[in-house]
Amino acid sequence: MRRTAAVVLASGVAVGALGAGLAGASNGDRTKDVRAAVKGGKARNVILLIGDGMGDSEITAARNYSVGAAGRLNMDRFPLTGAYTTYALQKANPKLPEYVTDSAASGTGWATGHKSYNGAISVTPDGKPKKTILELAKSAGFRTGDVTTAELSDATPAVLASHVVDRSCQGPADMKSCPANAKENGGAGSIVEQQVQTGADLYLGGGKARWDQTVKAGKYKGKTVIDQAKNSGYNVVTDAAGLAAAKPSRNGKLLGLFADVNMPQEWTGPLARTGGTDPSKCTPNQQFSGPHLSQMATKAINVLDGQSRHGKKGFFLQIEGASIDKRDHAADPCGQIGETVEFDKAVKAALDFARRNPDTLVVTTADHGHTSQIIPLEAKSPGQTATLITADGAQMKMNYATMPAGESQEHTGTEVRIAARGPQAANVTGVTDQTDLFSTITRALGVRR
Repeated sequence: MRRTAAVVLASGVAVGALGAGLAGASNGDRTKDVRAAVKGGKARNVILLIGDGMGDSEITAARNYSVGAAGRLNMDRFPLTGAYTTYALQKANPKLPEYVTDSAASGTGWATGHKSYNGAISVTPDGKPKKTILELAKSAGFRTGDVTTAELSDATPAVLASHVVDRSCQGPADMKSCPANAKENGGAGSIVEQQVQTGADLYLGGGKARWDQTVKAGKYKGKTVIDQAKNSGYNVVTDAAGLAAAKPSRNGKLLGLFADVNMPQEWTGPLARTGGTDPSKCTPNQQFSGPHLSQMATKAINVLDGQSRHGKKGFFLQIEGASIDKRDHAADPCGQIGETVEFDKAVKAALDFARRNPDTLVVTTADHGHTSQIIPLEAKSPGQTATLITADGAQMKMNYATMPAGESQEHTGTEVRIAARGPQAANVTGVTDQTDLFSTITRALGVRR
């Protein structure tokens, strides 16, 4: 298949000309590629990438804007793709589904293999903790890591290394909704305290203000959680330069805290509003100081690979693009798209590693769908809209209408994409559930509950 010329946009993204097909396909016949991609057996490494709130509409908007309708993102290039269901359980009656999940219940699903209620962090509806993929991998001798652009104590990173009955219980001062989990009441502590105790080899993200809180009971009473982390062997870095300089060590641990709360968004632009906006383009966020998610992802992969390279076991790493969801809540199309494009760069880092290390399972998916929709330019939406000029030089109208203007937009209950390559990747095809991902990953790693 003849390659088309590339067009370079002002954003620096190379775009295939309109009408270009899937790279690597022969006249559209992918039979051989798909057959070659089906592998059983064990994986030495697993990299799980979560685009928070990244439903098919969010992916399509990012593709249209950044590489054009006929272009392809890195996440589009996985050989095996399916969809999975995302529902939670009703807290008052766990026999019934909660059709629209939050990130806590959905994360609990793939982290533990158990459904739970919205707000639950790796506990079942009766409040009982369940072992997570990260905990099982660590116990089996794998190196482990957890990366996010949100606070490290936010739901998606939290489900891997902590167990509390409410996602709000992020630091020692935030335990109002989880009294039984509090250290001073004999519990395991807040999310950040438990993350230190679980002891993943690497945590990178935001949320420094939670780690600056003071421990209220136990060995570290009166000290901050950062003090606890340092005493537990973590090298703490707080900026892009510190991350770049951090060296992989066989026994050391790395904690990166790059913002007091969530990390700043990559792009800015007009928010959607009732009645719409003039057609416009997105611009880089001048308040962004780094590191980018792709830089954190690359560093995490290099550190964990360096630590495990000479051992019998590899690593398990989760990487979250958190603010796709957060900017969707804010009806911010440029913010949302910029986060998706940066997440896609992290996907590329994972795929590049897997090409060099084919015993690596890479999975990319979302935790739930979200609000944004691409609608006709002439549509008279009762919601908030914004119009962007895409890589094709065309206008794209984005609509946000799950809540009234001025209120946080809502998740949706749709199934979402899941794609994979490497050992056990075939198990994401068809329509599965989030809890099935737990089985796929634990089977690949050869670990059991």
